[in-house]
Amino acid sequence: MRRTVSLFMIVFCAGLAGAVARRMNSQEQPKDTQAPAEQSKIPPVDAQRQNPIKPTPENLAQARRIYGYDCAMCHGKNGDGKGDLAADMKLTLKDWRDPAALAGMTDGELFYLVKNGKGKMVPDGGRTKDTQLWELINLVRSFAKKDAGEQPKS
Repeated sequence: MRRTVSLFMIVFCAGLAGAVARRMNSQEQPKDTQAPAEQSKIPPVDAQRQNPIKPTPENLAQARRIYGYDCAMCHGKNGDGKGDLAADMKLTLKDWRDPAALAGMTDGELFYLVKNGKGKMVPDGGRTKDTQLWELINLVRSFAKKDAGEQPKS
């Protein structure tokens, strides 16, 4: 029992330290970090990539765990764009519960943005496997489904 509690504390503290470090790094960035339009363009070959992972309850649950650690602080617990860190940084993020928010984006484009980052969003590709990133894309898409929870008011 004691070993389990100690292991939990180590994992918890490591996760907390990572979140704090990411928050500090994002706050230390210059305010004008948006790349010019030509630099932020997604290569066509990446935009055309197809998601090889079909959503299942198991991989959506795994994606929700990663999302909770790495994404919810900005994008909100249910993808509403109202996470605590977004509020602190005065960011306006899309409400992914609205189907129109991502309607014009391919899964390949979303994958590219999550993997490489954009603006003040740090890249996730160096520490997360591609399979997990595709699962995150499925989760983000699921926020706009009718059964995903509370929908935005029109």
